Amino acid sequence: MSVFSENFLWGGAIAANQCEGAWKEGGKGLTIQDFVKGGSADEPRMFTPVIDETLYYPSHEAVDFYHRYREDIALCAEMGFSCLRLSISWARIFPNGDDETPNQEGLDFYGRVFDECRKYNMEPLVTLSHFDMPWGIATKYGGFLDRRTIDLFVRYAETVIRCFGDRVRYWLTFNEINFGVLQMGAFNSLGLIEKRMLKGADPVPKTELKAPLGKRIQALHHQFLASAMTVRKAHEIDPDLKVGCMLSHITQYPLTCDPEDMLETQRKDRILNKFAGDVMVRGAYPTYIRRLFEEEGICLKMQPEDVSVLQQGTVDFYAFSYYMTNCSTVRTDVERVNGNLMGGAKNPYLQTSEWGWQIDPVGLRYTLNQLWDRYEIPLMVVENGLGAIDRIENGQIHDSYRIDYFRRHIQALKEAVSDGVEVMGFTSWSPIDSVSAGTGEMRKRYGFVYVDRDDNGTGSFQRIKKDSFAWYKRCIETDGEVL
Repeated sequence: MSVFSENFLWGGAIAANQCEGAWKEGGKGLTIQDFVKGGSADEPRMFTPVIDETLYYPSHEAVDFYHRYREDIALCAEMGFSCLRLSISWARIFPNGDDETPNQEGLDFYGRVFDECRKYNMEPLVTLSHFDMPWGIATKYGGFLDRRTIDLFVRYAETVIRCFGDRVRYWLTFNEINFGVLQMGAFNSLGLIEKRMLKGADPVPKTELKAPLGKRIQALHHQFLASAMTVRKAHEIDPDLKVGCMLSHITQYPLTCDPEDMLETQRKDRILNKFAGDVMVRGAYPTYIRRLFEEEGICLKMQPEDVSVLQQGTVDFYAFSYYMTNCSTVRTDVERVNGNLMGGAKNPYLQTSEWGWQIDPVGLRYTLNQLWDRYEIPLMVVENGLGAIDRIENGQIHDSYRIDYFRRHIQALKEAVSDGVEVMGFTSWSPIDSVSAGTGEMRKRYGFVYVDRDDNGTGSFQRIKKDSFAWYKRCIETDGEVL
């Protein structure tokens, strides 16, 4: 007998800017990702203030989900998905972000996508903002640093929730919202671009698109408000709709039992993980964050009504991505490893992926238990997967390494449920190969379905099932019993 609930959501997750392509079709406006070229593990992705159409930008065509969504959704249905997490591109609905009326072609496109999901009894789980802010919002308003962006986002959110609320019951406001405390979140999540970066035409590394912590925290505060207002609006439209937060959980272990390592681990965990979760689940700023503000000289600008807005707009469930764990230490003479968001001290008990990410299935169980103990609201793992180089042999892809990764993580998920954690679903990243968010590569593949596309933007877009496709199908058929 399965440990999972009868209505457990099995599926996969994709994002518009990494899958859709069709960057200038259907009335879509430009997004911040349309200005970022590809890179690699050794070469940073480059931002160009002006698009040079002689260069390759991965988001422009991505894996062509825009034209192939029926084929891709059918493949997901063949695996037995009961849920498909995907995002709406804000710029497909409001091309400049602040247009007076929505783009009907964009609404029609997503309507067809959701109808296709429903055709297979597949629940769409929709992320409203997945790192692809409209270019007009970033350049005209300065992203979420401008308080006016709150109302623009809520108007967009209300538009799509009213339009699709009859077909979409589950919503996420911002993808990995805790990115805002990291430098990489300045551009990706908050839409902050220094004016000097918009002058000239020379490409600059995306890693140089930074902003001071004070500005990031102020913009993040505005995102918290936009999320809370969206939750309230969704419940006004239909009380049965469920709206969740989405964080990248950067689970931390102390490298040693040195008390200083313990405190350093607690400090990082609070800032990276608990801060955003506490605001969105508990509806208030935690007391521990005051010290960070004091030490960094941060004076948060708030309106009198902000406190009640956060209190009244708490989320219905907590969704998160989980790929790896990090070790924290005050020592500087230790070996370090890479990560999906940030590196850390090397854990001697763990193996690493081809991209240097530490593989830690047990950490997923630990993370779920920690989150459940703290919040006691339904949890959902909405990203988990292995980026690896897949090779075609006689028309087949034998990805036993990916099967092993998922087998161990789903077993850990089952253990957490047995521990008493309420988990509502699991969506892998990603069911089909897509553009890597971090490096812009295609060779860093995550899918159960191979897409014939390379790092230079060539290929037929043909879809090929990998061995993991059949494995995941069997896993879902048996509700996680056969791994």
